[in-house]
Amino acid sequence: MSTATIARWFRKLPESGKLQCQLCPRACTLSDGERGFCFVRRREAQRLVTDAYGQHTGLCIDPIEKKPLFHFYPGSAVLSIGSIGCNLACRFCQNHSSARATQVDALRFASTPERIAELASEHGCRSVAFTYNEPTVWAEYAIAIARACHQRNIKTVAVSNGYIQDQARSELYEHIDAANIDLKAFSERFYRQLCDGKLNPVLNTLEALAKTHVWLELTTLLIPQHNDNPSEIAAMCDWIGEHLGPDVPLHFSAFHPDYKLLELPATPIDTLNTARELALERGLHHVYTGNVLDTRSQSSYCHHCQAPVIERSWYQLEAFHLEAAQCAACHRDFPGHFAPAPGSWGNRRLPIPA
Repeated sequence: MSTATIARWFRKLPESGKLQCQLCPRACTLSDGERGFCFVRRREAQRLVTDAYGQHTGLCIDPIEKKPLFHFYPGSAVLSIGSIGCNLACRFCQNHSSARATQVDALRFASTPERIAELASEHGCRSVAFTYNEPTVWAEYAIAIARACHQRNIKTVAVSNGYIQDQARSELYEHIDAANIDLKAFSERFYRQLCDGKLNPVLNTLEALAKTHVWLELTTLLIPQHNDNPSEIAAMCDWIGEHLGPDVPLHFSAFHPDYKLLELPATPIDTLNTARELALERGLHHVYTGNVLDTRSQSSYCHHCQAPVIERSWYQLEAFHLEAAQCAACHRDFPGHFAPAPGSWGNRRLPIPA
């Protein structure tokens, strides 16, 4: 399988003769032989190519809660696949070995889209997740996998930073069933200084996805001294409620020192719980904490009667009180996508397919 496939979403600039990538807001302009910021997309003569098509860094079976998606077939297994490259440069990246890789040979394995779908089916996975690094930068491969999965009635999931241009977003998410988007902060300063990016394109993605068929959940990694200010969290929650709706689940996740922010402390559990309570006070209905063990804040509750509907311990489902997507206590609708009899899955790393 070739390691270079013609990429989509680019144009030639008539004034300079350079090719401009139109995949993400960076809009990299490339001379022959140059690579984009993401590393995996490069100019080859008069075309843009991607080194990531058909290539990946490994496969793993996860519980869907690990993505995290708490309202999308909870208790089911998801086949996770990742590549290399990213269109942001987060100083706190917890997958920097793949996201910031600068060698194509880090893509050690090759699989056709059809083989990925077959593996998901063979191992009882309800969905395939594009995750670990930013799937936007290998969107062509993700779309092809998604098409193969949908032929087998397997759902698709994107775990993304949401940093993508309008046309590419429309074409990619046409094939995606659920997404967890990292809303890294509610501050242009944060995005500029810690991610080398901008906030507004992410907000545009969230608003656009909220109007589609895609089931949407959000994650914010709370980093001490950077994005854990209550006033910023309140403003973010107000925006979510107004622009996305109160039923969109929000996950506050704990930061652990990594990559270029090794000097910072881990996020205290009290900070996570304070943020969760603040979000609930601002009118959001389903708010969770992550990267810590807290069964109370990781369980799901009916907004109407406050009865527990899904009880969790880490990624393990302990109890399930839904009947046909309704709260078993008050029989009001509970937002999300649910299977009649959810299972329980641990992590399983697959043998890499030939």
